Amino acid sequence: MKVILINGSPNAKGCTYTALSEVADTLGRNGIDTEIVQLGKKPVHGCTACGSCNTTGKCIFDDIANTLADKIASADAVVIGTPVYYANPAGPLLAVLDRVFFSAGKRFAGKLGAAVVSARRGGCSTAFDAVNKFFLINNIHVVSSQYWNQVHGFTPDDVRQDLEGLQTMRTLGNNMAWLLKCIDLGRQNGLELPLLEETVRTNFIKQRTDK
Repeated sequence: MKVILINGSPNAKGCTYTALSEVADTLGRNGIDTEIVQLGKKPVHGCTACGSCNTTGKCIFDDIANTLADKIASADAVVIGTPVYYANPAGPLLAVLDRVFFSAGKRFAGKLGAAVVSARRGGCSTAFDAVNKFFLINNIHVVSSQYWNQVHGFTPDDVRQDLEGLQTMRTLGNNMAWLLKCIDLGRQNGLELPLLEETVRTNFIKQRTDK
């Protein structure tokens, strides 16, 4: 079993990485393989609504978005970490996630997911909510912890002093490992994932026919 952890911060070894490392270390102690993927500092495209992925299953911009889509699809769970900028996830991360989940979200159904956010002070709840919505719209089961998955600090050393935040990361890792093992045990005993119905889309703008 394997978990992909996405570091959405431009800083490779910053506060977000410190939080994700606590999750990864806990997963490792539970026998779960992990890989932390760094988003990096290179410019990224936002979605241009070209529709190409509807036929190819991949984003037309062949960059880290397609790489992440393949990594998530081949893993059993994903943890998405982000710093908090203006009470939201980092802009480049959101741009990439829009493309990843729009082009490949159906490939992720039945996996486990969790969001991790890092802030100096405030804005964690809205950033946390924004990332979780990618999971909830794609049949990805969100893993809980003992509190919202957040750490506080301006530097990695600050984060290491956030004892409650680090404990929350460890609880998240333990919960995710336990659920992964439960799912694996279920599969071994013939319990498959629920069958998904064909998606029904409702248009709330109704055309008048009484003119």
